[in-house]
Amino acid sequence: MVEDRITDGRRIAELLASELEGREGPLSGASVTDAVPDAGPSPDGTRAYDVEYEGTTLATALLLPDRVLLEVRARPDRALEAANELGLRARPKATDPPRTLVFVESGAEVKRASDALATLGSEAADRS
Repeated sequence: MVEDRITDGRRIAELLASELEGREGPLSGASVTDAVPDAGPSPDGTRAYDVEYEGTTLATALLLPDRVLLEVRARPDRALEAANELGLRARPKATDPPRTLVFVESGAEVKRASDALATLGSEAADRS
């Protein structure tokens, strides 16, 4: 039996939000905030929601037709490293302040994206 690969941006964003909200352990303090319920995907990316950890915004989820971009604000250098270690495509975004874009291109990558954010959340907790 062959399972369909989930490559719909809206569905990937929903899966990621569910994964984040249901986490235990390092990312149990995470929440999906400022969600835009009627956000539709666009080629430039439409803001869907923010990911916060204990009141600090870690990333913004942007909807594209076939993927989700996580625009990571918290420790972008570490976010790039964590995403690469987990096999996710990521690149720095040349803005001030700098950010990292993490590409979540299928439903199968949701867990890894959540793990990358968990790394940032657990390190933030260790620093407090």
